[in-house]
Amino acid sequence: MRIFKTRYFEKWMRNSELTDEALIQAVAEMHQGLIDADLGSGLVKKRIGIAGRGKRGGARTLVATNKDDRWYFVYGFEKNVVDNISHKAVAGLQDLASDLLSLDDSQINAALHSKVIEEIDRG
Repeated sequence: MRIFKTRYFEKWMRNSELTDEALIQAVAEMHQGLIDADLGSGLVKKRIGIAGRGKRGGARTLVATNKDDRWYFVYGFEKNVVDNISHKAVAGLQDLASDLLSLDDSQINAALHSKVIEEIDRG
């Protein structure tokens, strides 16, 4: 199983207390079917707890996934900063999800090399 963050996810979550360990735990939960919403086209929503705030006051993440071996964190926001995202933004992220999920291994390696995505090290 491979877990990635896009550089845009990093940008949106830069000031957050969300850790890679929390993202890994979220993927483990999603792999077991614990997804908050399936938005279609390989895009799912997952709430992730932040220390001292839990899941209700924590982060909302949108993840491009084939629900098996590839998980890309593409967008995230803290609930106390943004209430929700627009339908137009979701449509754009669905397109991005389709693009990411169609990458072959050489394209993934190129994206990693150019720092468009970063792989989360699971130790």
